[in-house]
Amino acid sequence: MKQSKLFTKTRKENPSDEVSKNAELLIRGGFIHKEMAGVYSYLPLGLLVFKKIENIIREEMDKIGGQEIIMTALQNPELWKKTDRWSDEEVDIWFKTKLKNDTELGLGFTHEEPLTSIMKNFINSYRDLPKYVYQFQNKFRNEIRAKSGVMRTREFVMKDLYSFSKDEKEHLEFYEKIKKTYKKIFERIGIGHLTYLTFASGGTFSKFSHEFQTVISTGEDTIYINEENNIAINKEVFTDEVKKDLGLGDNFKETKAVEVGNIFTLGTRFSDALDLTYQTETGDKKPVFMGSYGIGPARLMGAVIEALADDKGIVWPESIAPFSVHLLALGEDKIVLQEANKIYESLLKAGVEVLFDDRIDLSAGEKFSDADLLGIPFRAVVSTRSLKENGIELKKRTEEKGKIVSLDELLKLCLKKFTN
Repeated sequence: MKQSKLFTKTRKENPSDEVSKNAELLIRGGFIHKEMAGVYSYLPLGLLVFKKIENIIREEMDKIGGQEIIMTALQNPELWKKTDRWSDEEVDIWFKTKLKNDTELGLGFTHEEPLTSIMKNFINSYRDLPKYVYQFQNKFRNEIRAKSGVMRTREFVMKDLYSFSKDEKEHLEFYEKIKKTYKKIFERIGIGHLTYLTFASGGTFSKFSHEFQTVISTGEDTIYINEENNIAINKEVFTDEVKKDLGLGDNFKETKAVEVGNIFTLGTRFSDALDLTYQTETGDKKPVFMGSYGIGPARLMGAVIEALADDKGIVWPESIAPFSVHLLALGEDKIVLQEANKIYESLLKAGVEVLFDDRIDLSAGEKFSDADLLGIPFRAVVSTRSLKENGIELKKRTEEKGKIVSLDELLKLCLKKFTN
């Protein structure tokens, strides 16, 4: 893509109504647009990142047998009344609306009830189990105060997967598999080294649930990391009894973190309420045993920025960057512009994702500043100086100095880095 054709523009100043680093940098870089508090639109650059995160998650869900669907955001109150989750006294984050005939509806904040109801049409026998169903779908949560940029919003996309098993044993086998799968997702996205499996309260569902917490100094959660076992406990359940229960001793380090994923054992809470049962091999009738597993792509995007950005701007990991290479043409020299265009076409032909800063009305300093803000992994500069040295100045986003490489070397590097 040529940057001169991109309808979005960068900003020099931080938005005055944002306090989180992720929102400040995403807005300044033209990745997102703030519609209102806690509600953001994703612009071309932001959508590219979002889709890459989404596709990593999708690939890993498919590998473990997940089947993708999309359910409706509009929700029938009757289902939720059966599980006692329609009342505002029980769930205080509902967005509710009415049809013209005064029929009340809700906008889903999660989807256990509707999917359990759907599965009643397809699960009858033990032969129908287990099943794993997931979606990427808009959720609506009436948060009192949305203050963490794209990490806590009132409208957001969630990947929610639900497991349907014959019993607890079968469920726990999948539960352990999803733990490993989530760890792989965070590793592929680029924050695996900062993300810990964290024990948290299971609420009304089970003794424990598990969160995946990424260490960030501005995180809204406090966790205690046991470095010997590479796991953590959320402050809300960090007691001597829990430590003893888990056999972890007293070697913990307190730190701030942000939740980037969670997994729950639901048991028969929803299958009992909505009568989702199956017939066993002996002809008995049993409730289906369920689990729930969530990741928000936008929340991950925000967490990556909070964890990896520097004082110059965003630092995207190669796996989710909007482009692999940011090609800059410096100055208005015709030869420089012609050569930069040739390099751009060569990169495109080779299948390299490249953003070409072909703008002629900006200084070199302004282009460098924009490149740092946008955070694309590699910056390739074509200038009078680089051409005198018979090449292109290539620099990683995290490096201070670059080196001169030939077009062939640049292509080989790109193909090795981004197409394996």
